[in-house]
Amino acid sequence: MPVRAAGAESGRGIPKSPSDTMEELEHTCPQPRLTLTAPAPFADETSCQCQAPHEKLTIAQARLGTPVDRPVRVYADGIFDLFHAGHARALMQAKTLFPNSYLLVGVCSDDLTHKFKGFTVMNETERYEALRHCRYVDEVIRDAPWTLTPEFLEKHKIDFVAHDDIPYSSAGSDDVYKHIKEAGMFVPTQRTEGISTSDIITRIVRDYDVYARRNLQRGYTAKELNVSFINEKKYRFQNQVDKMKEKVKNVEEKSKEFVYKVEEKSHDLIQKWEEKSREFIGNFLELFGPDGAWKQMFQERSGRMLQAFSPRQSPNSSPTRGRSPSRSPSPPWVINKTSPPSSPKAASASLSSMSEGDEDEK
Repeated sequence: MPVRAAGAESGRGIPKSPSDTMEELEHTCPQPRLTLTAPAPFADETSCQCQAPHEKLTIAQARLGTPVDRPVRVYADGIFDLFHAGHARALMQAKTLFPNSYLLVGVCSDDLTHKFKGFTVMNETERYEALRHCRYVDEVIRDAPWTLTPEFLEKHKIDFVAHDDIPYSSAGSDDVYKHIKEAGMFVPTQRTEGISTSDIITRIVRDYDVYARRNLQRGYTAKELNVSFINEKKYRFQNQVDKMKEKVKNVEEKSKEFVYKVEEKSHDLIQKWEEKSREFIGNFLELFGPDGAWKQMFQERSGRMLQAFSPRQSPNSSPTRGRSPSRSPSPPWVINKTSPPSSPKAASASLSSMSEGDEDEK
């Protein structure tokens, strides 16, 4: 809704008689947006109807924060086709030039743009709406003039014009902002390198086939894309080839991933096998090695067997019963290894002596 002057309904906004002085009028210029929950208004919906004198400011005064009773009205204009980050950064600079700024953005119509600059991708309505939803913009002026006139500046109570400092030659002029610069109302901003509407259009033209195929794949018809029948078939065939390539690529990636997992598991298995083999060899050597437990156990058992089979010797203190100390009695099962008797008489004599010896022991 249009912003009315304070006291407009009661008549206090306009002097009733010549005795009323201009000092009684208060500034009722729109204030900068404090909320971002709604788009910026259009100028013809909320034009500045302030009746107070709009004194001219210098850049130094505006940077000091004066005047205190109204914001500094900064104007920036352009085509703003394919609204991008470069546009937004320029408007941010214009908005932050002074402590208390009200940013008005003028957007040229399709007729003016096509006449002086060329065809646009977005129509004027789309460009107007794009500017309304930029957070730095307080007001949008539709159908802005190509060259700023004193009447336009006065109508919108513009204090300064913000634009990059590069001379803008158009409409038969070397610089359409020359008279603004001479009046001390021009404040320069910096361009953002690496991005512009022309750059974006150049990318699309350069990769035209890619984007045509992309949109065909998304359901657009050849007629909507202005593509011939032959090119349509070619693009669709290329899309099928790309799908096959993508499938092959996915299979290769999955195969590589599978091989990698197998190699990783094989490495883990080999490492575990090496650890187990070392442990097995160590246990084997500990059991069957030169100083192993098995050898000690075998020696112990061998000693026990030898001790079990060997005869027990008599204690040294036992009586000998008159037996010669140099000769120990032989057990009865021990066979005398001396030469056999030469005759039967000798054999009987030896048997009798053995029997006598047994009787003596008894």
